[in-house]
Amino acid sequence: MAKNNSYLHEFTKGLLKENPTLVGLLGMCPTLAVTSQAFNALGMGLATLFVLVGSNLMISLLRKVIPATVKLPCYIVIIAGFVTIVDFLLHGFVPELHENLGTFLSLITVNCIILGRAEMFASKNKPLPSVLDGLGMGLGFTLSLLCIGTIREIFGAGSWMAGTPIAIIFPESFPKLSIFTSTAGGFLTLGLLVALAGILTKKKPPAEIACGGCPMAGHCAGCTSADRKEEQA
Repeated sequence: MAKNNSYLHEFTKGLLKENPTLVGLLGMCPTLAVTSQAFNALGMGLATLFVLVGSNLMISLLRKVIPATVKLPCYIVIIAGFVTIVDFLLHGFVPELHENLGTFLSLITVNCIILGRAEMFASKNKPLPSVLDGLGMGLGFTLSLLCIGTIREIFGAGSWMAGTPIAIIFPESFPKLSIFTSTAGGFLTLGLLVALAGILTKKKPPAEIACGGCPMAGHCAGCTSADRKEEQA
């Protein structure tokens, strides 16, 4: 029972509590670049999910074989192999999506979510937990992109999943806000969803940031003693 609970935790943690996009703030480039339409967002999410699960499994299987001195290059080669498979599949079966995603499909190779899970989890755990970790994180990433893409497309273009058999086109009278189709709309939508995820996960900022850990240490006048006393209180 304890092992089953552990497996469930590895799968569910990435959906919200440790969501790579809304909580970890990782993978921002594809998150902002391909989410103007829900279809593109879903495609990028599923492509990343496939690569994440495949690379986690392979790296976990080879974790005792890969030398520590060249582990990063090995991880990138493994990840690039799965990205190539995805690229060929999309080019052959979903050419429109392949064209829409463009270079961001190839950039999955250096997506910090995938490299992060390879280093932090897959290289230190057995295959099954690694696969579940990849599934959870991949689904969390996919759902995040789909939510952002859905909001931006509905409010910006008055449609949802345009160009697909399940497309929904709202009437002309539906109010459209063109800002949602722009980069600014992407940042706005992402910020609102990050705030919502913070509320749901009850994530709080650190109570105190010491001057020694501040990136501006040595370049500013520093906090006044009154400020420090107020923070400590």
